[in-house]
Amino acid sequence: MTAPAIDTRHDPDPDPGRSRAGREPGGPRLRGLLRGPAGQPAWARPSLLALLGLTAALYLVGLDRSGWANDFYSAAVQAGSTSWKAFFFGSFDASNFITVDKTPASLWVMELSARIFGLNYWSLLVPQALEGVAAVGVLYATVRRWSGPAAGLLAGVAMAITPVAALMFRFNNPDALLVLLMTLAAYAVTRAIDSGRTRWLVLAGTLIGLGFLTKMLQAFLVLPAFAVAYLVAGPAGLGRRCWQLLAAAGAMVAAAGWWVAIVMLTPAASRPYIGGSTTNSILQLALGYNGLGRLDGNETGSVGFSSGGRGGGSPAFSGQASLARLFGSEMGGQISWLLPAALIAAVLLIWVSRRGARTDRLRAAVLLWGGWLLVTGAVFSLMTGIIHPYYTVALAPAIAALAGMTAVSAAWAWVLLGRTPSWLPWLRPVVVITGIAAAALLLAGPRLARLAGTARGRRSLAVLPVVLALTASLAGPLAYSLQTAATAHDGALPSAGPAVVSAGGPGGGFAGAGGVPGGRAGHGLPAGHGLPGAGTGAGTGTGAPGSATGGRGTARGASGLPGSGAGQGTAGQRTPGHGTLGRGTSGLGAGGGPGGAAGGSGGGLGGATQVSSALTDLLKNTAGYRWAAATVGAESAAPLQLASRRPIMAIGGFNGTDPAPSLSEFERFVAAGDIRYFIGTNQDSFGGGSGVATQISAWVKDHFRSRTVGGLTVYDLTRPLS
Repeated sequence: MTAPAIDTRHDPDPDPGRSRAGREPGGPRLRGLLRGPAGQPAWARPSLLALLGLTAALYLVGLDRSGWANDFYSAAVQAGSTSWKAFFFGSFDASNFITVDKTPASLWVMELSARIFGLNYWSLLVPQALEGVAAVGVLYATVRRWSGPAAGLLAGVAMAITPVAALMFRFNNPDALLVLLMTLAAYAVTRAIDSGRTRWLVLAGTLIGLGFLTKMLQAFLVLPAFAVAYLVAGPAGLGRRCWQLLAAAGAMVAAAGWWVAIVMLTPAASRPYIGGSTTNSILQLALGYNGLGRLDGNETGSVGFSSGGRGGGSPAFSGQASLARLFGSEMGGQISWLLPAALIAAVLLIWVSRRGARTDRLRAAVLLWGGWLLVTGAVFSLMTGIIHPYYTVALAPAIAALAGMTAVSAAWAWVLLGRTPSWLPWLRPVVVITGIAAAALLLAGPRLARLAGTARGRRSLAVLPVVLALTASLAGPLAYSLQTAATAHDGALPSAGPAVVSAGGPGGGFAGAGGVPGGRAGHGLPAGHGLPGAGTGAGTGTGAPGSATGGRGTARGASGLPGSGAGQGTAGQRTPGHGTLGRGTSGLGAGGGPGGAAGGSGGGLGGATQVSSALTDLLKNTAGYRWAAATVGAESAAPLQLASRRPIMAIGGFNGTDPAPSLSEFERFVAAGDIRYFIGTNQDSFGGGSGVATQISAWVKDHFRSRTVGGLTVYDLTRPLS
């Protein structure tokens, strides 16, 4: 049934003295909003509005339970909401010492929100949630154009309840904006294929350029799919299609390059240091640490645990690099619920459309979404540099657009739910039985239809397998997404869903035998590697091949990374912990350092560390200083900056490994009276710190008086020892 076209002609007006608007406030316009365009089924627009409303509820309800979420980015938003210079460059602190290790577009959105509504949990996280709702709506609009509203709704539902989407659209990492921009670009490409108009391709290129300003080269992973889809299926001649793609490439370079050019042309002394780089270069950051280094693991100064100074090559974060990585325990529950179905659907659709015209829309859709999935999925699977499970949210639109094979989805859901045997144990048999029933009804449908005596009975037989199919396909990811939305997530490594056997603690995790900063999800690290702690307590869960407990005391064992928190590494289970920032002494250990944050699951490495009121008051009372304090690493600096709302110098940037400032530069800052305190907490950061950070820490210890404030060692840089 289709909705009739809305009659907008003026009827004879029985009351000329009364305006039509007065009689029918918004009448036809409101009906048009609720019913949708002419020719669309009457149920389509109300269903879309319901989908968007439920998605908003999933992403918004209880959003503040995660607090500052990733306080590294929250601290940068605090800086950008008070300094326009920090806003433009993406500085971590308002005094513009160093930037975050990403391009700043995602920060711009949150910072504008904070400037309008004030800096708080909601002003940071609501924009992320709204970006998620918008991405679902854009995916619906894109799929509907070629496959109809029913397919669009199914794609929207599948994306909305993908667990990693429910995680990242409630979090303040750059991925939320990145996914929205890539999905908008996919919509623009479909419009270009429909119309052949260059402006749609230019828009797509512009959106991908803005994606670069959000998360650098990751945005470019969809380019091969978009270019091939238009080159094959675009309506214009081959020559015109080629120059249109060149125009799109030019728009992309312009959209990404203007900011890069300004940063490169600004003298180093007039801008902050480029965090994450070793040469204070935005190009090195884009092409090295956040670019090719992610592919081959050669990431100088990154958060790595492999040998030889190469970062991220360890399987600790996301499993071994292989074609099976996306299905493993670290990533499977995040993204792969419908991945087998999507891959099979892509192959079948290519086969079905093999004899179609060059501009066949079915083939074009597979080239666009299938190319997106294959290229991005292959890169994520085989890269040996740093990759975290939440990166896979970039696959959600492509998987949702392609998925549809119910029996396969139910079988894979059986496997994924088997990794959380103690969580909703009844759901596993329900999913597989429902999937089998749906498949059986589909196979037996023609015979059963002949037995049905009425048209109503035949319709019921047609609807029942569809309902069962949707239940089998979507019950697992929906349950995971609801659990994710109900759980607090903070720190640098959020993870969706319940605890996974053989992975880390609640929210997934990664294999290994070390603890991470506690009070959030427990995650293991490779045997022999502990992380520095900043308080008491440890995460929850069992690591593989081993796990460890971060208790009180000094971590002991095989070679590990220095920590400043108390903790002892022992084999076995880890339990939740609570603590304050940096309580205890430094130590080495294989058992992992304890963390310093309040409880909760689904995070790791940093997070909502509690700062004592005494230390907060001390830092607030530093008017006249460029930086209230300095400390090693942004993970240590962020909670101090958020608590005091005063600039904190993050020595060495995010990991404490960037060569900024040098010891001589730091000495000049101190001599000029720019820094009041040095906080001796988490001295080497979880990246292990750098030679420069170690030199500065030793110099401060040897030259200035200290006292303990709120469990932390605070050096007063205005009070030398002699």
